[in-house]
Amino acid sequence: MAAPTPEHVRNIALVGQDGAGKTSLAEAMLFVSGKTPRMGTTHDGKSYLDYDSEEIRRKFTISTSIAPIPYGDYKINLLDTSGHPDFIGDTIATMFAAEMAMFVVDAVDGPQVMTTRLWKEAEKMNISRSVFINHIDRESADFNTAVALLQARFGKRLAPVTLPIGMAEDFKGVIDVVRMKARYFQSDPDVEVVEDMTGEMLEVAQGARERLIDAVAEANDEIMEKYLEGEEISQDELEKCIHDAINQRIFVPIYVGSTIIKQGIKTLMDDIVTFFPHPREHAAYVLTNGEKLKIDENGEPSCFVFKSSSDAFVGRLSYVKVLTGVIEPGMDLTDARTGKKDRIGKVLVMMGKESTEVKSAKAGDIVVIPKLDEVRPGDTLSAKGDIELAPMPLPVPLYPVAIEAANKKEEDKLGTFLSKSAETDPTITIRRDDETRQTVINAMGDEQVNTLLQRLKESTGVEAVLVPVRIPYRETIRKKAEAQGRHKKQTGGSGQFGDCWLRLEPNPGAGYEFVDEIKGGAIPGGLVPAVDKGVQETMAEGYLAGYPVVDVKCTVYDGSYHPVDSNEMAFKTAARIGFRAAAEQADPVILEPMADLRVSVTDEYAGAVMGDIATRRGRIIGSEAGDAGETVILMRAPYAEVVNYTRDLRSMTRGQGTYEIEMNGYEQAPGDVQKKLIDEYQAARAAGN
Repeated sequence: MAAPTPEHVRNIALVGQDGAGKTSLAEAMLFVSGKTPRMGTTHDGKSYLDYDSEEIRRKFTISTSIAPIPYGDYKINLLDTSGHPDFIGDTIATMFAAEMAMFVVDAVDGPQVMTTRLWKEAEKMNISRSVFINHIDRESADFNTAVALLQARFGKRLAPVTLPIGMAEDFKGVIDVVRMKARYFQSDPDVEVVEDMTGEMLEVAQGARERLIDAVAEANDEIMEKYLEGEEISQDELEKCIHDAINQRIFVPIYVGSTIIKQGIKTLMDDIVTFFPHPREHAAYVLTNGEKLKIDENGEPSCFVFKSSSDAFVGRLSYVKVLTGVIEPGMDLTDARTGKKDRIGKVLVMMGKESTEVKSAKAGDIVVIPKLDEVRPGDTLSAKGDIELAPMPLPVPLYPVAIEAANKKEEDKLGTFLSKSAETDPTITIRRDDETRQTVINAMGDEQVNTLLQRLKESTGVEAVLVPVRIPYRETIRKKAEAQGRHKKQTGGSGQFGDCWLRLEPNPGAGYEFVDEIKGGAIPGGLVPAVDKGVQETMAEGYLAGYPVVDVKCTVYDGSYHPVDSNEMAFKTAARIGFRAAAEQADPVILEPMADLRVSVTDEYAGAVMGDIATRRGRIIGSEAGDAGETVILMRAPYAEVVNYTRDLRSMTRGQGTYEIEMNGYEQAPGDVQKKLIDEYQAARAAGN
């Protein structure tokens, strides 16, 4: 396939709820166009696009795959995305690279949670939208109900451009409202029959055409004036208005069909190349310096990476959208993030997992560049490295799990795999918590983590287990107390002797403070730092339950020493003894980390969320109206109670709630929580852990 100009490229992200038929729509379009010899299907694992072993096993799309379709003089890049909330980051990144988000909606179920969530993301990105109502041949399918639900949720700017001929088991074709034709796909042979309409079908089509003209006429002032004055709108004028209205994002076309029997697919493809925006018509991309960049095949070559994956044979694959100029093999491009220059070895066009080398890719096209090992999603590559797109609007991973290798000897392999996974997927972060001595994955949810574990096992043979995330509790004191720390040990030669008196006081919010009040040389000045060091080492180990002690002022005010047996080690030991003795009298308590949450939900779920937070020992701080009409609830709760809030909020709100969380300060834990932590600590010590 020759490198097409921007005007001859259509980049379409297929988005929406799992099960609506995004992948089957792409497979149907591949087949109808003649690109594939058979209709790929997901249920039997023979899909061209859901080829990954995990996708075959789970029977849903996990990662975006590309279906480039030559259609006449055009190239349609179909980007088949995941509809699962755990993989929404990959879907959003793909939408960022497209000019059109096509929402696939089931004719029976209507618009679901992911449809709404991704619609909001498309609004933020300012990209055009369209809808394909699929499975109209299903039992109980009702086109009018589905359209009414879509318009109720997303507004009256949505209007059909195709109508079903029959519904459920009676569905047999579509009415093309734009061209005023009835269209039937005949599976044997694989051709489409186009007919004129008469009678009731024609009346229905004429009514829909009037509503269509009403929806798109405002895109052109001159045509709008003709329409308002009752003049007839010509076919050319209507088609111009449809294109302009879609491109101006004041109109969302609704298509209908069935991917299984391939009805409505040809009409959709005709409209994609006729009416859908090409890359030059995409809103300008914003650069990190605030400037804007339009797609243009002239100028220096540049592209941005919206996705990365790893291939067992090829290595890292970088999925890029060309922004300006022309990308060719042998060209050197510089990564704006790292400043590193990479030579382009090959330029590939992917079709699922199959690749074809091409000689070049022009601005607006989507291709794959292999072996850019240090390039990550979100990076911008250009000839001089002076072009850098603002970050993609990706969600923050808020679901933490701790992971460790089942075989401790394989921890290094685990660490290497996790690091590479985080480089290719921005919605996974890996951190090593030195305090809790855990490797913690922050992900989007259970399915993403489980997929990661399965791929770990398949690619490296390493078995890993998930363990609860340890909460970083703290300990402190609430009263002033004094105690002596005395250490004396005689082993037959020189012994050890250290003696110090310590005063502990609460030091709220000020951290640790050490004060030297020794007078008269009771402890030599050179040994006082050993007391300080011994106290800090003891505080790090904790007193009640092994958690670090914070916000304590410690004063050493007296003591004694032996001219021969006193040394640094002896006074460190004495300080440890003295600190523990004083802490016992100083009303020690355990502090729990607190989290501030900002939860966005629709009104129907606000009451449930507010009620739930009380069961988590949390409290409502306030509420406010969100940008999209939702309710934003501000809450504060113990972090231990909301560490897995991603899963719980999704369950409470049927996937519609989102939230932000930030750890903020510590508060004294209730008595029952403290007792449980102390008992667990003592049991672990007794077991030698």
